[in-house]
Amino acid sequence: MDNRAEVREFLSSRRDKLTPEQVGLPTGNNRRVKGLRRNEVATLAGVSIEYYTRIERGAISGVSPEILDALAKALRLDDAERAHLFDLAQAASPVARPARRRNPKTWLAHQSLQWVLDAVTAGPAFVRNGRMDILAVNPLARAFYKDVYDMPGQPPNIAKYTFLDPRAHDFYPDWELFAEVTVAILRTEASRDPHNKELHDLIGELSTRSDDFRRRWSAHNVRHHGAGSKTFNHPVVGEITLAYEGLEMAAEPGLTLTVYAAEPGSSSEQALRLLASWAATETGERAASAAAKEPTDR
Repeated sequence: MDNRAEVREFLSSRRDKLTPEQVGLPTGNNRRVKGLRRNEVATLAGVSIEYYTRIERGAISGVSPEILDALAKALRLDDAERAHLFDLAQAASPVARPARRRNPKTWLAHQSLQWVLDAVTAGPAFVRNGRMDILAVNPLARAFYKDVYDMPGQPPNIAKYTFLDPRAHDFYPDWELFAEVTVAILRTEASRDPHNKELHDLIGELSTRSDDFRRRWSAHNVRHHGAGSKTFNHPVVGEITLAYEGLEMAAEPGLTLTVYAAEPGSSSEQALRLLASWAATETGERAASAAAKEPTDR
């Protein structure tokens, strides 16, 4: 991914979103741009128009944290957008430290992590990377994302499921929102790790195969995705609303542990119990089928 192009498109898209009224500037009668002009952003940030123009054209390497912070304030960036801007600057630095990478096809959860996941019995718990590969799960998460696991290719990937599997439109009642969040997570990860080939391959595949993804990707939206609630329509247990918490893993930088939970006493809690029962039955049947196929000693 071209970092200079990414910087240019991100800053210009944020500038286009602001109006003079929002930042206390006069509107005027001869405006040719829908958002702020470059000189207006430069004035708000306290830098020269020439300097801001160079930055917006992609020359962000070496820009001080103070200038980046001033630009973030001038453009009214939220926390996720501000972090994205700093990530872009870090990635452009000639001394940028390469991100720690794992091969998602061969990475395995260490034993104690799997113990932790399996200890969560009341809701789905799973580990994902910034590419949205599901890397480790407890049994309930495996059952919850059964359709994601049914897709060809490994590891199972939530972004591919969202945009390339028609079943996702049923699983996510508010598919538009889930699609926006998915793209924002990938865009955020792309700025953190701009040289990640596996991530770029995924973005290229989704851009080629999905008009919906390509349109959303061009918006340059980013976000932090830490906590909230979501409603799903699970193929086994029907509608279910779950709270979630996403926790960055200190021992595994770049990975996120997500846990879903239902409101105590709710119909969603009952649905999770039903799903757990279904998952146990499915696991038992798979084990029995595998045992039946094993050769017997003669």
